[in-house]
Amino acid sequence: MSNRQYFVAAGGFGFIGILVMIIGTLLISGYGLDIVKYGIERREDGPGIDIVRQILNAIKLIIVSFVYYIIPAVIAWLLYTLLGRGILTVLVVLIIYIVFAFAQFMAICRLAKYDSLGAVLSINEVIGDIPKIGMLKVLLTIIAVLVIAFIIAFIFALVYQVNDILGGILLGIFGVYATFFYNRAIGLLYSQV
Repeated sequence: MSNRQYFVAAGGFGFIGILVMIIGTLLISGYGLDIVKYGIERREDGPGIDIVRQILNAIKLIIVSFVYYIIPAVIAWLLYTLLGRGILTVLVVLIIYIVFAFAQFMAICRLAKYDSLGAVLSINEVIGDIPKIGMLKVLLTIIAVLVIAFIIAFIFALVYQVNDILGGILLGIFGVYATFFYNRAIGLLYSQV
């Protein structure tokens, strides 16, 4: 086999690997949205796998994230252009990003509940959901989930130092589990709206 054939074969396997990774990531994101929905409905069972719906859900999540981060980016650009980079501008931009991060959090829950981009892109209604739960409760839930995830990831990282194959497998499994755990927690939180 010539060098050119090796490069073609390697490129083909690389493309297939990237494609599998993208589809897997989309499936996990879409399945995570179903877990949020089940949490909102306080169901004890887990959602089934529906590849098409879950990939479409993941695409909706990408759209929602784009919208909720492009708006503060545009506002930040306008403020920096008009007011310069003073401390006041930085504080205002920081507050705007925090508000939109909370709004994006609520938007994901609304997307799971209503399965409608229209319900999610109504930013006033989305922001209106935050006081219904309580900003402190939302923040504490996010912090608690992140702390638990960090502790478990740290333990698996120690295992990885001892045995990299076992540690790598455990970290991979934990990454998926942590995503599902987080989605279940935010679904249960949003069920209070």
